[in-house]
Amino acid sequence: MLYKGDLSPNFALDNFRPAGNLLVRYNVSQPFSVRFNLGLGRIAGQDRKVNDPFLQARNLAFKTNIREVNVMMEYNFLNYSSLRKVKNWTPYVFGGIGLFSFRPNPRNPGYQTKSLFNFPLGAGIKYEFKRPWSLGFEFGSRFSKSDYLDNFGPNTFGGTNKLLNGNPDSRDIYSYAGITLTYTFYRITCPE
Repeated sequence: MLYKGDLSPNFALDNFRPAGNLLVRYNVSQPFSVRFNLGLGRIAGQDRKVNDPFLQARNLAFKTNIREVNVMMEYNFLNYSSLRKVKNWTPYVFGGIGLFSFRPNPRNPGYQTKSLFNFPLGAGIKYEFKRPWSLGFEFGSRFSKSDYLDNFGPNTFGGTNKLLNGNPDSRDIYSYAGITLTYTFYRITCPE
């Protein structure tokens, strides 16, 4: 997982943290699939790693554990068919809705663990290398209305010291890059 927010205004590759995901995909038709995800991961950020003297002077850091469940729709650009001798591969896009909970460390006074909605969007590519196994790569972002994934929002510490408050015009985003390994259960039709 990768974080973008008050403590890392841009995506920084050294902020990647481990995550895992279980997925179940149901192929509604050749181009469309419905997908259910259950995920667990961590995001992190540090002011001192950013090339901004203002942020370096603030010198805050955090780690946040995230648990999520998502329902998404996938659209395959190429036919991903169940024919026996077809080499299946396709780029795809996905989007949906999810629910996630997070717990940052350190936690400010009065902090409460929350469960909020997120909106996952992304793209990927998958290849069926040996039927029924497929390998894929995807990148996606989770958009939320929260500015507290990093435990640092517009009025975290209160007062008028701008150094100790976050940007009220931006929300925190977390993204992920993943390699997927999936097993397909094919329907076997018996002759009458």
